[in-house]
Amino acid sequence: MSLLDLDARWRRFNDPLRACPCCGKHFSGVFDIGFEEPDDWPHGPRSEEMLKVGDDKLSSELCRLNNRRFLRCVILLPLRGSDTEVFFFGLWAEVSPTDFYAYLDGSTEDGAPVTSIPATVANDLPHFGDAAHGTLVPGTGLERPRLIIAEGPLAEGQKNGISFDELLDIYAASGKDIRPHLTRD
Repeated sequence: MSLLDLDARWRRFNDPLRACPCCGKHFSGVFDIGFEEPDDWPHGPRSEEMLKVGDDKLSSELCRLNNRRFLRCVILLPLRGSDTEVFFFGLWAEVSPTDFYAYLDGSTEDGAPVTSIPATVANDLPHFGDAAHGTLVPGTGLERPRLIIAEGPLAEGQKNGISFDELLDIYAASGKDIRPHLTRD
């Protein structure tokens, strides 16, 4: 049993059989928030495997926008009070063109493996706001790279975890305020 199990809201949030008394919604635990493109991408959503507009390209994992380069990555935020629960942001990070191509070469075994590269968050993260700088660490196998933030509230969340209330604040800031649905049975 984790400390979070003592919170009735947490139990309601993780009970897929429970229907909210006010609206009938069901919840089955932590869900991630993802972004389909970097915030600066001006060409609309990608509807096919690759969206190409002039020299700009967007795929599910890579983006070229003018002379800028972006990689799809994740930020992990463990939940305090739980031994196993982790919230993920699926986001985009801007990297230098040199690092972008070194990453591609290293991931296809055409070049030396990349162990880390400097990167900047390219999406406005709900509850955290402004762009943060950090280090992009390649994943293993099919895992997306992880972005380790250097400083600030997001870095603190990665290091020390976030509370359940902070998770609910993130959901609310993203337009998915589920707090009213967890207050009573």
